[in-house]
Amino acid sequence: MNLHELAPAERSRHKRKRVGRGPGSGMGKTSTRGHKGLKARSGGSVRPGFEGGQMPLHRRLPKRGFKNIHRDVVAIVNVADLDQFEAGIVINESALRSAGLIKGAIDKIKILGDGEVTKSFSVKKCLVSKTARVKIEMAGGNIEQ
Repeated sequence: MNLHELAPAERSRHKRKRVGRGPGSGMGKTSTRGHKGLKARSGGSVRPGFEGGQMPLHRRLPKRGFKNIHRDVVAIVNVADLDQFEAGIVINESALRSAGLIKGAIDKIKILGDGEVTKSFSVKKCLVSKTARVKIEMAGGNIEQ
């Protein structure tokens, strides 16, 4: 088989429906839209989710809980993840982003105490759990707010 021999499968291609091209076409006059009504009008259609006056699905389903629009998005970083930095470095949001430890829009960063620390470094502008604080300070590091 060559490129010039390629063809679509038989009866898989259909001619475009040309409406409003006179009575001889069978699709003239109302152009397959029927007589009058909202869907016969130009630009006329019901909004998404409209069910013809029936109570729409988004109102039939029960709502539960509370969505707090003021909540802070907190990125979680474990102490073991910080061990990839060199000793003596200042760890802040930009350092964590460049290392790929946090991504996307966040409000705060929290360092948790999972894992061990072998190097000393300075942590700036991060929330730190009690266990993480102990581990960082035991390794010779410090935490600044």
